[in-house]
Amino acid sequence: MLDRRYLRDHIDEVVEQLSHRGIKSDILNEFKELDQKRRSLLSQVEEKKGIRNKTSQEIANIKRNKGNADEKIQAMQVIGQEIAELDETLNQLDNDLAQIEHGLPNLAHQSVPVGEDEEDNLENHRWGQITEFDFEPLNHWDIAENLGILDFERAGKVTGSRFVFYKGLGARLERAIYNFMLDTHVNKNGYTEVIPPYIVNEKSMFGTGQYPKFKEDTFELNDDRNFVLIPTAEVPLTNYYRDEVIPMEELPVKFTAMSPSFRSEAGSAGRDTRGLIRMHQFHKVEMIKFAHPESSYEELEAMLKDAEGILQALNLPYRVITLCTGDMGFSAAKTYDIEVWVPAQDTYREISSCSNTESFQARRAMIRYRNAEGKLNYVHTLNGSGLAVGRTVVAILENYQQADGSVKIPEVLVPYMGGVTEITKENAMG
Repeated sequence: MLDRRYLRDHIDEVVEQLSHRGIKSDILNEFKELDQKRRSLLSQVEEKKGIRNKTSQEIANIKRNKGNADEKIQAMQVIGQEIAELDETLNQLDNDLAQIEHGLPNLAHQSVPVGEDEEDNLENHRWGQITEFDFEPLNHWDIAENLGILDFERAGKVTGSRFVFYKGLGARLERAIYNFMLDTHVNKNGYTEVIPPYIVNEKSMFGTGQYPKFKEDTFELNDDRNFVLIPTAEVPLTNYYRDEVIPMEELPVKFTAMSPSFRSEAGSAGRDTRGLIRMHQFHKVEMIKFAHPESSYEELEAMLKDAEGILQALNLPYRVITLCTGDMGFSAAKTYDIEVWVPAQDTYREISSCSNTESFQARRAMIRYRNAEGKLNYVHTLNGSGLAVGRTVVAILENYQQADGSVKIPEVLVPYMGGVTEITKENAMG
């Protein structure tokens, strides 16, 4: 959430910046008008409260002197009613202003390229050589179904589309991947491992920016507690310190977690209807940081390297891009996407997104630190995939496939696979 005082004092600048994020100037002009009306009414309320206080003192003096205060009492009752009516109008204005504020995305960092959509994203660098084959490579779902390690058909029967059963060495590969990721982030990159709740409340969803704007993208539980299945571990991890003050000397705080993610994929009809790319339920290893504002962009670069390190260890080719203003997520001030090479699609596909939200989420969730002078300030929150596990399975199956239909196991995963170096039809069920 943006700071209201900043919005008020820099309204023209905000109008310009948010125009690059798809926000029409009419919305901000309405905010300006409502804010001016609210401030005017506040002045009137304070003036009337001053009159009421003065009148109250006069009534007390009259009564002490045994005089008749009826006229003053009547006048104070009129003012009290006027104040109550103004307060009611102010409450409505506050609600209207909050509704606008809650729907405004974050301001982009000055280094973010201006653009409308993914076509305007900026490629930073590539790593690794694109995998080449002396045979026609298969899609990951064909590879997996031929080996019997993924079953989409029975998952469709049990639940519906965009769900899957992992079986045998397919299930072990998924488990090996996220255990390797967690071990790397904890033992090498200095994160604290967390197992978070997989269900959160609406206040948590508001804190990270999913609510109220993106309700349709989530799975809500059908009871009176308003619980929500997490769309990412970012939500419970970021809200860990909600309504708290973090000691400055503890910053940065770094958490990592593996969790299922549940997404309704509203609006994605017809996109990636086969395979593991776009599922309603998938595993993801998440990285979260609570950082001092002065060092948060250094922490973003470090987080990006942490995510890249996983792909480098797996020897999977990828590229890094900076998202433009029109393609960034709602809460982000700057985002790097890592896209891994998917041979059968002959393209790169997103496997990680690392973002600095600056104080946007912290202001919504009231996460602060106390500086050396004792003043409370908002921390900066960062989040990143380290990595999306199912999409890592996709990348391994497609990049490590062999002509005979088998799939080699990346060297770093062999210990996590119990020494298995290759998935074949003969050993696929473990």
